Amino acid sequence: MSETPSSNEALCLRTLQETDRDRYLASLLTPAYRRAAVVALYAYNAELARVRYLVREPLPGEVRLQYWRDLLEGSAHGETAANPVAAELLRAVEAFRLPVAPLVSMADARIFDLYDDPMETTGMFEGYAGETAAALIQLVSLVLDAAAAEMATEIAGHAGVALAVAGALLLMPIHRARGQVYLPTQILASVGLDRDGFLASGNDDRKAAAIQAFAGFGLDHLAKARAAGRLPKSLIPAYLPVTLAEPVLRRAAKAGASVLSEDIRPPQWRRQIAMMRLLITGRL
Repeated sequence: MSETPSSNEALCLRTLQETDRDRYLASLLTPAYRRAAVVALYAYNAELARVRYLVREPLPGEVRLQYWRDLLEGSAHGETAANPVAAELLRAVEAFRLPVAPLVSMADARIFDLYDDPMETTGMFEGYAGETAAALIQLVSLVLDAAAAEMATEIAGHAGVALAVAGALLLMPIHRARGQVYLPTQILASVGLDRDGFLASGNDDRKAAAIQAFAGFGLDHLAKARAAGRLPKSLIPAYLPVTLAEPVLRRAAKAGASVLSEDIRPPQWRRQIAMMRLLITGRL
C-alpha cells in the first residue's frame, strides 16, 4: 500500500480528527506503510459509533448499520467509491485479507446503541466490548503483524473491555441525557440501585459506589491484559488508544457520581505523552 495518503485516506483522517481524536493521534503514530488500512478501520468504527447521534429513531439507525453489513458481505447497492470510508475499508480488507465476520459483528453490536435496553450483566458488557473495542484492536493488529496478532488475542480481549469501560464512563453525561445506561444492571443491583434510580437527578452515595465498581471492573481487565504477556513490539501501535483507559478509570473511581455530569477526559497533551510512553516502553 502506498505511503502517500490518497484522497480517500485524507478524508478518513479528517473524519477521525473530528469524531475520534485519540484514534486519529494513534493513526499518525502508526507505521506509514500500514497507516491507510488502520485509518480505514478506525474510520469505520467511528461511522458505526456515531449512528445513534445521527438518527432520532432506531429504525433509520438500523438501516445505516445494514448498509455496512451489505457492503462487507458484497450485496451493497450504489457506488462504493462515493463513500471514502467504504472504499478504504474494502481496500484494507482485500490488501490484508482481513476477516469479514468480525467487521460485520461490529455493526451488529452497535444495534444496542440505538435502543435504551439495559446492559444486564458484566458478561453482556464484555460481549459488547469484545465485538467493538477488542475486535478493533485485533483487526488493527492483523494489519500490523498477523502472526503476532494471533498470539495476542487474550491481551486484545482484556484491553478492549478496559477501553470500552473507559469510553462508557466518558460518555455518561450524554447517555444520561438520552436515558441510556451502559453500566450493567448487575452492578447497579449490587449497590441497591436500578436504572431509574441511577438516572435520577441528585447525588447519591450508591451512584458513586456503582461508578467505582464499574471503574474497578475496567481496571481489573486492564490488569489481566498486562498479566497476559508482554505486548509484541510490532503490535504496539494497535494499543495506543488503550493508554486512555487507566487515567479515565482512576479519575472516575475518585470522581464518583460527578462522572454523570462532568467531563473527566485527561487533557490532550497528557494523552499524547501516554501514547509516546507506550511506544518507547512497550508496556500497557
